[in-house]
Amino acid sequence: MPDSTTTADVLALVRSGRALTRSDLQKTTGLSRTAVVSRVSALVEAGLILAGEELASTGGRPPGSLSFNADAGVVLAVAIGRSRSQLAVFDLDGRELAGDTRDHEVGIAADDLMPDVTDRLERLLEGIEPPVLGVGMSLPGVVDPVRLVSVDSPVMRGWDGVPLAPYFDRLTDGPLVLVNDTDALATAELFGSGLHPRDALVVKASTGLGLAVIADGRVLRGHAGAVGEIGHTRVESAGDRPCRCGATGCLETVAAGWALTQGLVDSGVSAGHIRDLVAAALAGDAIARGLLREAGRQLGEVLAIAINLLNPEVVVIGGDMAGAFDLYTAGVRETVYSRSTALATRDLTFVPSTHADSTGMVGCAAVVINHLLSAESLDVHLGAIAK
Repeated sequence: MPDSTTTADVLALVRSGRALTRSDLQKTTGLSRTAVVSRVSALVEAGLILAGEELASTGGRPPGSLSFNADAGVVLAVAIGRSRSQLAVFDLDGRELAGDTRDHEVGIAADDLMPDVTDRLERLLEGIEPPVLGVGMSLPGVVDPVRLVSVDSPVMRGWDGVPLAPYFDRLTDGPLVLVNDTDALATAELFGSGLHPRDALVVKASTGLGLAVIADGRVLRGHAGAVGEIGHTRVESAGDRPCRCGATGCLETVAAGWALTQGLVDSGVSAGHIRDLVAAALAGDAIARGLLREAGRQLGEVLAIAINLLNPEVVVIGGDMAGAFDLYTAGVRETVYSRSTALATRDLTFVPSTHADSTGMVGCAAVVINHLLSAESLDVHLGAIAK
């Protein structure tokens, strides 16, 4: 029904360019002129829509043009990994205004890293005038998006249960949106210039292995937020190899970056991170290339089951191993096509993540922008303005 069209729906139409005038909004939504004017006026007052130059007349009174104001505020993106933190400031269109990526010590505690993160963000904000409306943050492992804490992260030991929102209090009074790092990658594919798949599997192949599921255009998070813990699936080829999660025989022990890097070191080649192994593979090192190809095959064994179950249209490969996409994916395809059904793979494609090394930051920006522009958040924001 037309009356069910929310102010957020109106904003989404203008933001996407599907409606450029009030008349467009009336035609698209079926709302009355009064209802459209009311919703647009609220968005203009909030600074989220700009009423611009009048468009060329198509007969009768020329309609006023409307455009989304991406400069109404900025958001902060914080992608924390095992050995690297990626920080950025984005406008509301998802355009990066400033960024800072640095390595940190493996095993660093939250109390040691997070004050440095906020100091760096403060420096990134120098000279940026719009208000900080919120923060999007990702961590490896399982997170609690309500309590805003890590719940189970074998990579970030000591972070579980640590409240993260207070670290950002001096930067913004806006919300913190916390997600798993693989969910951030998947959200990036649904945002802005992303792939926008309806049904997809998104793999993060880096120090660890993670999987996100996109179904009907939405990222699935599951009952406890633990969708996609593919790296800790037991596989026969792993035998009783000990995993960093405390179990044995996990896929990660034969296919994750930490295991591959150790394999390269054992061969006599210096490597401190999976990025070093990928660089060696791209430079032609036969051992590094063999390790990556075999890791792809091992991932493909478990991925084939997910493909048979979920029938995605595309598999997106992200993370550091995607830096050698063709080589790594050749191994994945080899096993997937031999173990999945013909119907499930008939139209299946494999693609690299849209935003390459920036995907995690884009995903973090996307989750907080989506939250801020949702119907629930907009109702609160517009209600506060009206008082």
